[in-house]
Amino acid sequence: MRIHVVNPNASAAMTAGIADAASAAAPRGVTVETTGAAGGPVSIEGPLDGAMAVPWMLRRIAEAEARGTDGHVIACFDDTGLDAARCLARAPVIGIGEAAAHCATLLADRFAIVTSVSQALPVLRSNLVRYGFANRCAGLRAAGVPVLDIDAGTPQAVAAIRRQVESALAQDGADAIVLGCAGMARLAADLEAEFGCPVIEGISSGLALVSAVAGAGLKTSKRGAYAGPTETAEP
Repeated sequence: MRIHVVNPNASAAMTAGIADAASAAAPRGVTVETTGAAGGPVSIEGPLDGAMAVPWMLRRIAEAEARGTDGHVIACFDDTGLDAARCLARAPVIGIGEAAAHCATLLADRFAIVTSVSQALPVLRSNLVRYGFANRCAGLRAAGVPVLDIDAGTPQAVAAIRRQVESALAQDGADAIVLGCAGMARLAADLEAEFGCPVIEGISSGLALVSAVAGAGLKTSKRGAYAGPTETAEP
């Protein structure tokens, strides 16, 4: 099985980090291809960045569809362009934000999300409502750290994330933590060991879900909302 993981931003360093995390998390028998959306913004930290990234990301998805991929994972916790990608693709498309929230509800009664910057919070809040997980989310917290600093793994970034994880568990009543940025993937194991609770990151969650769906032979519906654009005749 071949799964395409797309980084919707144009950071080559972040794409490389996502590729490493995806390869490490790939289920047995799954080959992962990771691409980046060169041409778009170098990071996604709110609605404007997300909107600017979508056309470039859709190009990568269309190219992977043409190569015959079995599924796609959008490696941005905002689930950037998820609906548009599902309109475009026949193979299943999973966003890491939705995937991580799904997995969290299977492991804990209440979870908290720790993300990068405050601009991301309204997007994540809206997504949780849409997915039906808002009542399972104990809190949404921003570490106040830019996405590229998180990806670089600076000591200041790691310390800020750790503080928010600690506060989410102590103050919000969370039973599990969801890491709300693709660049946080490498921190999950250490945080889980330190805090003694499930720490869920989206790349492994996305790969697990898309592999299960694709492995069952399922495809994206081409009726209704995901039917794609209607072709019109030339005038």
